[in-house]
Amino acid sequence: MTNKGAISNFIEKYYLHFNAAALVDAAKGYEAQLANGSKMMVTLAGAMSTGELGKIFAEMIRQDKVQIISCTGANLEEDIMNLVAHSHYKRVPNYRDLTPQEEWDLLEKGLNRVTDTCIPEEEAFRRLQKHIHKIWKDAEAKGERYFPHEYMYKMLLSGVLEEYYEIDLKDSWMYAAAEKNLPIVVPGWEDSTMGNIFASYVMKGELQASTVKSGIEYMEYLADWYIKNSDNGVGFFQIGGGIAGDFPICVVPMLYQDMEMEDTPFWSYFCQISDSTTSYGSYSGAVPNEKITWGKLDIDTPKFIIESDATIVAPLIFSYLLDM
Repeated sequence: MTNKGAISNFIEKYYLHFNAAALVDAAKGYEAQLANGSKMMVTLAGAMSTGELGKIFAEMIRQDKVQIISCTGANLEEDIMNLVAHSHYKRVPNYRDLTPQEEWDLLEKGLNRVTDTCIPEEEAFRRLQKHIHKIWKDAEAKGERYFPHEYMYKMLLSGVLEEYYEIDLKDSWMYAAAEKNLPIVVPGWEDSTMGNIFASYVMKGELQASTVKSGIEYMEYLADWYIKNSDNGVGFFQIGGGIAGDFPICVVPMLYQDMEMEDTPFWSYFCQISDSTTSYGSYSGAVPNEKITWGKLDIDTPKFIIESDATIVAPLIFSYLLDM
């Protein structure tokens, strides 16, 4: 029996009802999946990287508590931006009170606001741009093509960013993932800053669109991974909603309905941390049972939904899984 730490003991003692109890149940269900030899996918939506989830998520990766990630293009790049430009970020605690003029002033200072945190354009976006552009160009010159996350891995592992590091490397989940060459799926990468920059080079005739592999190729990549890794089940731990979750969860019905691979197993565990409202018709806010009708979850799949703030809930669950 693993000895749990102070955070885990606190959670078990006081988190007894409602969303708090759902948090504990979900954490124990996640732990049981890993103990049974199941793999786990974690999906990252929202601004988890700018929220510095890497401080604990990197350790989850290092300790093999996650085997594959699906994330937005923003989360893919913003963890690296925080790595190289952390001291230039600006926190705005009173963000709810800002006037349009004050928002404009932030823009003119090159500070792009995400809730209470501003990402510095020059030190973050442009610092990465010159290095990733060279990596794209070099790949194209060799006739090579890679996924968005693979280009980011190349940049991190090449050492070209080392002179800029402003946080401890152990707090970067992308660096931890790069070291393990962890599979990542990045649906809709085009709407990220680096995706926009790449598109601009394509429009200017400097790069070919095919140099970065597409979303359809990501689905094929995910399907191949799922087939090879689902013998003991694959769990689905969804932080937030959106495309980071909607895209990968569809691989199961795609395989057994469209590919007619009828022995494809359902996702073996499902948990979502969300504050989306079901009555608005949102996919993100749908209760897990709705996913049964879409052929994603089985009747007996352990299902959890925690209606709360992921920036509060995810670190607590990860702390429990890390025996903290």
